[in-house]
Amino acid sequence: MLKLHRYLRPYIFILILAICLLFVQAIGNLKLPSLMSDIVNVGIQSSGIESATPKAISENGMNFLKVFMTEDDINLINENYELIQKGNNEYVEEYPGVMDKNIYILKDVSDENLIKLDRVFEISTRTFIDVMSELNSKNEDKSMEITDNTQIDFSKIYAMQPYIESIDKSIINEARQKAESMDESLLEQSAIVFTKLFYEEIDVDVSKIQTNYILWVGLKMIGVTLLVIVSAVCVNFISTRTATRIARNIRKDVFKKVQTFSDAEFDKFSTSSLITRTTNDITQVQNIIISGIRIMAYAPVMGIGAIIMILNTNTSMTWILVLACVLILILIATIFALAMPKFKRLQELIDNINLVSRENLEGVMVSRAFRTQRYEEKRFDNVNKKLTKTNLFVNRVMVFMMPAMTLIMNGITLLIVWVGAHQIAESALMVGDMMAFMQYAMQVIMSFLMISMIFIMVPRASVSANRINEVLETEPVIKNPKEPKKSNDKKKGIVEFKNVNFKYTGADEYALENITFTAEQGKTTAFIGSTGSR
Repeated sequence: MLKLHRYLRPYIFILILAICLLFVQAIGNLKLPSLMSDIVNVGIQSSGIESATPKAISENGMNFLKVFMTEDDINLINENYELIQKGNNEYVEEYPGVMDKNIYILKDVSDENLIKLDRVFEISTRTFIDVMSELNSKNEDKSMEITDNTQIDFSKIYAMQPYIESIDKSIINEARQKAESMDESLLEQSAIVFTKLFYEEIDVDVSKIQTNYILWVGLKMIGVTLLVIVSAVCVNFISTRTATRIARNIRKDVFKKVQTFSDAEFDKFSTSSLITRTTNDITQVQNIIISGIRIMAYAPVMGIGAIIMILNTNTSMTWILVLACVLILILIATIFALAMPKFKRLQELIDNINLVSRENLEGVMVSRAFRTQRYEEKRFDNVNKKLTKTNLFVNRVMVFMMPAMTLIMNGITLLIVWVGAHQIAESALMVGDMMAFMQYAMQVIMSFLMISMIFIMVPRASVSANRINEVLETEPVIKNPKEPKKSNDKKKGIVEFKNVNFKYTGADEYALENITFTAEQGKTTAFIGSTGSR
């Protein structure tokens, strides 16, 4: 294959463009599962609330949470929130509750600031839940037991603040230490539940927040999908157009080269083999160029990107991905071991059947004259059966590949759902993250499948490329001189040979030796062997 790289040089810039578009396509496909996860986790489960940090919270709610914060946390809160007195018309449209209660408004909503504040609210709300659970475990009255799904009456909660402030600080400290050691996703879920309740306390339209978030993320998914489609169409157009032009150039060069061949070169390759090399072999090279442009750059980016996204999303089920990759590698290795030798044999068998077909067609009259039709039929049937048998074997192996891959993918999907469901029940994993993990795992598997298909196609195309290159690199025995001598105008139409020797390629002895003759204009000059001279 590398010996034909010179045909790629004129298209190097357009190939770079195709690779860039493949990167865009791969990044878009990698982004879609993440957006889908956001719709499920944030848009549905968290009512569209993206951050555990409330943009607005009642004064009573903030003062209550401060009971479970450290001094540093309280200072950070005071720096980032501004107290708005009730009756302020500036914020009444966004936060209607400001008409009858004081509220705190977040001043800086930058991502960097929200990350620091999220941790504060996550720890404080989880500390509150654990403190209430501890107090309820010591009392028979369970009316104030707090869980993530509790519908909280804030008037009763705020009434308990003096009592909570008076309890042993070690209870709050132990609850806080327990909260700090918990999984980040569980902390975030608990905090967002309280953020939603704090919003409802000040009459914020949470359903509007949810609808707007889902619509916005949905529009982003549509935009990314359109970008992926446009990139894929452009890559397909570029790859197909480039491959066909390269095939055209190779075919033209092979044809020109064959025009310079003497009988010696035709005896070396045979006419049928040259036909196969000019048609079928070049088609194999064309197909690998098309697939190579679209897959060789795309599949590795997709596979590596999906693995990175999985590691960023959830690492607890990475072993499932490793298991899938091992099973796929075993399947691919088995197919390679069975099919690769047959792929290399196919082109030789195509040569043979072309050879026999051509000889039968050219010698059909001779075959009829000597009544050898049955012999020629058996001869053709023999090479045809060999080609058919090899093709059937290769196709059966390849047909087995897709059901096996489907079985692996479906089995991995079931395993992800089974393991993920247990983790969701334990609040260690969110539904959206499990769905995203499933899609990323399928992307990794499909990347392995695409790469394996390329590895299957490359050996056959490599054999074809070598066969084409043999023709292009063959130097004809008979060459026109670089500086031909000028003809003598006075001897127009006269050809004279002096002491000429001739022998066939591979022969040990000369067929003609020291031949001298003159072929004059208007006369016929011929060499007649022993048969013709009788």
